[in-house]
Amino acid sequence: MNFANASSQAETGAASPATSLRQRARAATAQELAAIPWLALLDPQQRAKAVAQLEVADAQVGERICKIGKKANYWFGVIDGLLKMSNDDSSGQAITFTGVPPGGWFGEGTLLKRESYRYNIQVLRPSIVAGLPLEMFHELLEGSIAFNRFMLNQLNERLGQFIAAREIDRISDPDLRVARNLAALFHPQLYPGVGSLLRITQQELGYLVGLSRQRVNQALNKLAERGLISIEYGGLRVLDLQGLRCFPQVMPAVSALPVGA
Repeated sequence: MNFANASSQAETGAASPATSLRQRARAATAQELAAIPWLALLDPQQRAKAVAQLEVADAQVGERICKIGKKANYWFGVIDGLLKMSNDDSSGQAITFTGVPPGGWFGEGTLLKRESYRYNIQVLRPSIVAGLPLEMFHELLEGSIAFNRFMLNQLNERLGQFIAAREIDRISDPDLRVARNLAALFHPQLYPGVGSLLRITQQELGYLVGLSRQRVNQALNKLAERGLISIEYGGLRVLDLQGLRCFPQVMPAVSALPVGA
């Protein structure tokens, strides 16, 4: 087995792994397979064939799963951990498009067109990454109506996500940037593995939103004061996703009035 297109190149300051991602590829465990949302949509024969070709690997901080200009040979997903999608190596202004938390699968547009990547995907924290080979991806598209529906919804949600990301990139208010980026990471369709608790540090969130850890801390405290999130050990819990999406318009909760008031 191999992740033929995965790169082990790391950012400056990140420790290089002793072996490449493809050398660490292995078969998925039952628990890891249960975390892949689209597998349950397949009929038994399709599922068995997909499972036989799925590969997973433990990715280290700084490794690149996808790299600008490399041919796409796999459809990738995050079983656990956190990745960053950006254009860091492009000739234009550096932009972080989005983070990819657990449950997220990405690169389908590139695979559909059989193109090379136009972005980098880099590991922000130790992660378990899964890959489905290109030809198996296209076989499922051709033979499974349920998989096609999943993919159509995925592309539709992704389009909305990137339109929002473009708007976020123009926001100068740090609190609003943090709120919008957090809301995107809790997207229930694109990232079903997150649930209500996202395992992320303030430093990692800073990498995604382009702010210092200290400024992210200030923004998170403000969101917590508004009752939108709670800051917990090792992560953030969303308490009001719609409020997070609408921040700062959302108002603090008001205590109920006495009966007869």
